[in-house]
Amino acid sequence: MTDPTGPATSTASSASTSVPVARLNHAVLYVRELDRSVDFYRRAFGFQEIAREGGMMAFLRAAGSTNHHDLGLLAVGPQAPRPPRGSTGLYHLAWEVPTIHDLAAAARVLSEHGALTGASDHGATKSLYGRDPDHNEFEVMWMVPREQWGEYENRGIIAPMDIDKEVARFG
Repeated sequence: MTDPTGPATSTASSASTSVPVARLNHAVLYVRELDRSVDFYRRAFGFQEIAREGGMMAFLRAAGSTNHHDLGLLAVGPQAPRPPRGSTGLYHLAWEVPTIHDLAAAARVLSEHGALTGASDHGATKSLYGRDPDHNEFEVMWMVPREQWGEYENRGIIAPMDIDKEVARFG
C-alpha cells in the first residue's frame, strides 16, 4: 500500500495470499559460450557488462536502467543441449523500447545481427522476435499508449505487423 505522505509500505501480512510483486527485475539465461553471448547482448542491445564472476557468470545492465543488472548469463559449456521445442520452461523474455521509432531501429539492428525471427501486432503492443546465439528467444516490444488500446484492452491478438505502417500510424 502506498501512503501519499510517506514512503511505500508493503501490503504483505501473515494473512496475505499472494506475493506483492512490483515488477520483473532481471532474467538469467543459460548460455554455451559466455564471451560470445556477452558480445551479442552488448552489440545488439547496448547492455553494459558490470560484473563477471568465476569465469562462468556475467551480469549485464541496460542503458538507463536502475537495476543492479537486467540480465545474467550463466555458461554451461559448448556441448550443453538445447531444450526441445515445446518443452516446459521459459519461452521468451520481452524488453520494452520507449518509442515506435526505437522499435523500427531495433528491427534493423536485429536484422544486421541475423537475430530477427519475426514481428507481430498484438493490438496493445507491437513486437519483434529474435534469438540470441544460443537460441534463447526474446521479444522487443513497444507499448501502444493506453488511451489507444480500444478493443484490445482485454485481448491479446497475434497478427502480422508491418513496422513501416506502424511508424506511419504512431510515429
